[in-house]
Amino acid sequence: MTSPVAQRSWRAALAIYLRAPVITMLFLGFSAGLPFLLVFSTLSAWLRSDGVEVAAIGFFSWIGILYSIKFFWAPVVDRLALPLLTRALGQRRGWMLLAQVMIAAGLVGLASIEPAGNLPLVAVCALLVAFGSATQDIAIDAFRIESAPDDIQAAMASTYIIGYRGGLLAAGAGALYVASWLSWEAAYLTMAALVGVGMITALVRPEPPRLSLTTQLIHEPRVRAFIRATRGKPKALRRLGAWLIGAVVCPFTDFFTRHRQKALWLLLFIAVFRISDLAMASMANPLYIDLGFSLATIANVTNVFGIAMSIGGGILGGLLVARYGIGPILILGAVAATLTNLLFTALALAGESLPFLVATIVGDNLANGLASAVFIAFLSTLTSRAYTATQYALFSSLMTLPGKFLSGFGGLVVAAEGYAPFFLIASALGIPAVLLAIWVSRDPALVPPPTPRTA
Repeated sequence: MTSPVAQRSWRAALAIYLRAPVITMLFLGFSAGLPFLLVFSTLSAWLRSDGVEVAAIGFFSWIGILYSIKFFWAPVVDRLALPLLTRALGQRRGWMLLAQVMIAAGLVGLASIEPAGNLPLVAVCALLVAFGSATQDIAIDAFRIESAPDDIQAAMASTYIIGYRGGLLAAGAGALYVASWLSWEAAYLTMAALVGVGMITALVRPEPPRLSLTTQLIHEPRVRAFIRATRGKPKALRRLGAWLIGAVVCPFTDFFTRHRQKALWLLLFIAVFRISDLAMASMANPLYIDLGFSLATIANVTNVFGIAMSIGGGILGGLLVARYGIGPILILGAVAATLTNLLFTALALAGESLPFLVATIVGDNLANGLASAVFIAFLSTLTSRAYTATQYALFSSLMTLPGKFLSGFGGLVVAAEGYAPFFLIASALGIPAVLLAIWVSRDPALVPPPTPRTA
């Protein structure tokens, strides 16, 4: 009879956060979070401040779709060796550094452009930043998983999230502060300089060890069957076929085999759960500016205070899930995210009212933090341990893609109907998510019950 594994002491558990791989993720998290707002809400604030029409600003939100389709080129980042960089730094750090160079180049390009009258050039530079950022995400995720054993992955994820929030804070509040004190050009040049945090980290940390492609694929039963069935065929063709089956086919067949007739409904639920808040996100900053709020006020309330509220909502969501289980909190998250978007309608009608702005940001970010926490927990239960990375990447992409696509039309709706009707429509988009959350919560096979309390 084997003896139970001894639990770590609190001191030993806390000491994990002092390990080099865990601390590394704090800086890489910052590097990953920095570019996101610079091609989304911060960019929309700059464009509106420069007099760009809201209809055009709405279309810029489609740049964010690159984050939702990054799984298309993830195999290239995973397998293709870069000239010079891979030999000098390794596969993960080489791609990481290349992505960071793209981000910095795009930000410098944006700083050198006058947006009004040069929107195509702005779009090209923003696309370069977004593509580099999404590529960096792929490399960092692989670097994190390969850098340390499973028992400290949770600590690495925790420090990554803290760093990511720091990057969002710098790109949101930080950029708005610099823009209000100096200029938008200075703000984007400052953000380009901060990309150096990730570059230095990539240069000083060691490359993690990796299993060979053959070793990774040989564990897949479908891959082994394909290899046996293609004996005598060209080696390159067999390797390509084995890779496609293991990386693309198996995750899909596994999901549909496990959930059968429920699979399509689950995919629909994933697609619509965040559609309400994502669809309206591109018009939030233009609303604040058109109402007459200063950049400093927007930075203080929506970024510093807003990020704090989203973290609080995430903590609250985690506590509620632990106490009541995923099912009821999934419904609460869907309802809260839908109803709090109505606060933007009230703000649009109220005009330049600081109390209304604070109430809107508090409600919206608490609801989104709670909804995000419970939805991540739900997606984790759907993901097979055999295909964790691929299935979760596909789920997260599906979660954001519809909302970001609809967000591109936000400016047209605002231009035609105004802000208040737009946010009312965006709120109504959340109703299907509420109905599907009720359906999911009633199925014990989809949502595990809460862990019973011990005496």
